[in-house]
Amino acid sequence: MTRLQTTYMGIPIANPIVVGACSMSKKIDSIKAIEDAGAGALVIKSLFEEQVHLEDAAFEQRMAQFDNPFAEAQSLFPSAEHAGPKHHLYWVARTRKETKLPLIASLNCLERETWVQYARQLEETGVDGLELNFYSPALDPKVTAAQIEASEVETLAAIRAAVRLPLSVKLHPYYTSTMNHASNLQKAGAGAFILFNRLFQPDIDVDREEKMAQRQLTLPNESLVPLRWTALLSQRIEADIIASTGLRTGKDVAKMLLVGAQAVQVVSALYAHSPSYVKILRAELLEWMDAHGYQKLEDFRGKLARRKLDDAWSFERGQYVKAILGFD
Repeated sequence: MTRLQTTYMGIPIANPIVVGACSMSKKIDSIKAIEDAGAGALVIKSLFEEQVHLEDAAFEQRMAQFDNPFAEAQSLFPSAEHAGPKHHLYWVARTRKETKLPLIASLNCLERETWVQYARQLEETGVDGLELNFYSPALDPKVTAAQIEASEVETLAAIRAAVRLPLSVKLHPYYTSTMNHASNLQKAGAGAFILFNRLFQPDIDVDREEKMAQRQLTLPNESLVPLRWTALLSQRIEADIIASTGLRTGKDVAKMLLVGAQAVQVVSALYAHSPSYVKILRAELLEWMDAHGYQKLEDFRGKLARRKLDDAWSFERGQYVKAILGFD
């Protein structure tokens, strides 16, 4: 029995290192490399409802170029329409056949009906679980935080009623009350929370005076926010806590497990090196465990979580105490 075995929203996995949704998780070759490197599980590149709409609009625009060039021939050819999510679903089903890795589908939608519809279709591909990416920017000043959060809870409950798959929710760090919202989502059916969804932000090219976007790899110091909230949420809610963002070494993985993470998600570390870097992360984690005399993850998981510490300020308001006392 491997010393790194754990579970991920109830799914048994060989180790706590899970590859998050990214471009590497939508290619069979890189998925095979990730599997060979010994990842515990893999989250497949997300199915975005917005992308389906954009592709549909582009398809209609292309087809409109050929409207009525020869009106008398219109009835000779069948009408064509965009395939919607079928291509993504086909690819997920094919990936399921190509790998023995536990596979988690990832979903991001706009409308509740679509969330439920796509969740059902993804379940039919044979994936082991489903990750939900809720993102509801508060752009309308009349819409309150409570309304946004209530809508997410209701959507999750509708998905939970529609599928049997284990469900996780990838939270972003901008909720008014993360603790309360996570608790409500858990009651509605979330078996795990991923902390946090790194939301890509637009940028400006000042020389060209144009909007721009580029992939930016996470940095190690970005792991401090998920570390803090992993410590605060673990052992306070029943759902698994999966730490994400800024994890580059096996010791980074150990940090998250120490504050209560059930597992971690990595992406940037693989972009910085290669899919096979998973093997290095596993080896570094085992090396750290050996150095500290730990035989299995349960020996140290949650050892430094907020509830295990006598210092109640460590993860709650410690930064303010330091500010008052001054920094040495």
